[in-house]
Amino acid sequence: MSGTLYGVGVGPGDPKLMTFLAAETIEKCPVIAVPAADRELAVSYRIAGGIVKGIGQKECLNLAIPMTKDQQVLKEKYEQDAELIIQKLQEGKDVAYLTIGDPTIYSTYIYLHRLIQKQGYPAEIISGIPSFCAAAARVGESLADRSEQLHIIPSNYGIDRTLDYPGVKVLMKAGSKLSSVRQIMKEKGMRGVVVENCGFLDEHIYYDMEMAPEETSYYTTVLIR
Repeated sequence: MSGTLYGVGVGPGDPKLMTFLAAETIEKCPVIAVPAADRELAVSYRIAGGIVKGIGQKECLNLAIPMTKDQQVLKEKYEQDAELIIQKLQEGKDVAYLTIGDPTIYSTYIYLHRLIQKQGYPAEIISGIPSFCAAAARVGESLADRSEQLHIIPSNYGIDRTLDYPGVKVLMKAGSKLSSVRQIMKEKGMRGVVVENCGFLDEHIYYDMEMAPEETSYYTTVLIR
């Protein structure tokens, strides 16, 4: 009998925001997988390590993803990583792939999930709290009221047109683009709140975008209402 792959969302940063189901799933899996060259380099591993006892003794697949938008390069890497996971599943071992936030929102995991299922192996998703939900809670704001629309936008793919969408906009992973985002918002007369490293010890909140530095960390969310 083959093992099962679990895509486990470990939440936005604070280990206490992990769900009980996420912790329980990681604990029961003899193998974990992380999107990094070493487990200690994976943010998701460090988050889970704050809750899951004995995680350091588990077998770990280090599945670093190249920082490229070249779809062919990424496709080949996902296929290679899927094969490594399948080897463990064929041994009857369950594998927990640890991903920050939720596995269904801009996560590397979902590509592996599809490949594993396509090969006929079981794969399940364990939800986690998304960073933008945690960020909204930290600043005490609703993400959407009544008939308002909510748009989740990846900042690294161009945002000029998307900022004209009606309703609330959430810019994810906006750190390296913050300067240009701020300029575009200024031109459009928009205001937003910047939440950097939500849930981590080095969390910063800027209620005025003009007070935020030119560039912030990768895990930066901008809430625009």
